Amino acid sequence: MANALYDHGREGFLDGSIDFDTDDIRCILIDAADYTVDLAAHDNLDDIPAAARVAVSGALASKTVDAGVADAADVTFSSVTGDQCEAIVIYKHTGVESTSRLIAYIDSATGLPVTPNGGDITVQWDSGASKMFKL
Repeated sequence: MANALYDHGREGFLDGSIDFDTDDIRCILIDAADYTVDLAAHDNLDDIPAAARVAVSGALASKTVDAGVADAADVTFSSVTGDQCEAIVIYKHTGVESTSRLIAYIDSATGLPVTPNGGDITVQWDSGASKMFKL
């Protein structure tokens, strides 16, 4: 699968329930062996099994939304252990899994897959035209 937006994430941008530059947006390192992405049906974090979530970031910093392009400061996951990670999921964190809207699934990026070894893992967003993702 290629990098893509979840349908319900797109819906959230259109209906105003996701405000990328002001909401608490986070990332998860995903073990694809434990999660089969369904961009059309999966809407919230509770659709991703706990076993697939290797590490979760804090809130993204320095977010921007220029010309429909989402960007943020690079993310560091600290002291990561667990299964190999083949993807990153970006989502709106509400504190409740059943309302934390899934936004994007990224599985083709420099450094993926990555095998945790107890050290930090830094995600550097693309510096090209699409940055994190483009609507």
